Amino acid sequence: MVKFNKKVQLRMIILWILLLLSLFVNQGYVYAGDIKGKVLIQGGKGVKDAVVYIDEVPGGKFSPPGEPAVMDQRNLKFIPHVLPILVGTTVYFLNNDNVLHNVFLPDVCPGELDLGTWFKGDVKKYTFTKPCIVTILCNVHPEMEAYIVVLKTPYFAVTDRGGNFTIKDIPPGEYTLKVWHEKLRGKDIKVKVPEKGSVYINLILSR
Repeated sequence: MVKFNKKVQLRMIILWILLLLSLFVNQGYVYAGDIKGKVLIQGGKGVKDAVVYIDEVPGGKFSPPGEPAVMDQRNLKFIPHVLPILVGTTVYFLNNDNVLHNVFLPDVCPGELDLGTWFKGDVKKYTFTKPCIVTILCNVHPEMEAYIVVLKTPYFAVTDRGGNFTIKDIPPGEYTLKVWHEKLRGKDIKVKVPEKGSVYINLILSR
C-alpha cells in the first residue's frame, strides 16, 4: 500500500474539496435567481431612471467594488443622471467639457460637500459611506443636476427608456423590493426570489 506524508494528504484533501465544490456549482447546487420587470407610471408608460432595489438582505455583508463608479460631466450634463452604488463605493467625478466644472453636494446626508472647481481632464473623487439619496449639483452651471443613490446591498438596477429592469443573481428568499425616482413615488412590494430562474414584477408609480 502506498503511504503519503501529512503534507501530501492535506493537499489531496484540499483538491477533493475543490473538485466537489466545482461539481456542486455545475449541478446547480449554488442557487440564485433574478428579478425582472417594468416600472410604469399610471396609464402604462415606462419610467426611465428609476432605481429598483432590495434594501435589506438578512445576514448579508457586502464589500464595495474594487473599481470606482464614474460620474462624468459632458456637454454640460452629468452622466449618468442617476447612479446607484453600494455603500463604501468611491465615485470618480470627471470633467470632459472645455469649461470649468464644480461638484457640490447640498444634502444633509452624506453631509454638505464642495469638491471645488476643476478643468477638463482632471478627476475628483469621494467615497460614500452612508446609505442615502445624494443630489449632485454644479455651482458653475446651476442647470446641471444628477443623483447618486447609495444602497446597503448590491441588488439594484436602473430602468431603461421603456421602464425595464433586471436585478441578477439574488440569493433565494423573500425580500422587500423598493423603488426610487426623483419625481414619482411608488409602494414597496414583497417578492419571493426562486432558487433558479426569474420572477417578474411590475411597479406602478404616481406623482
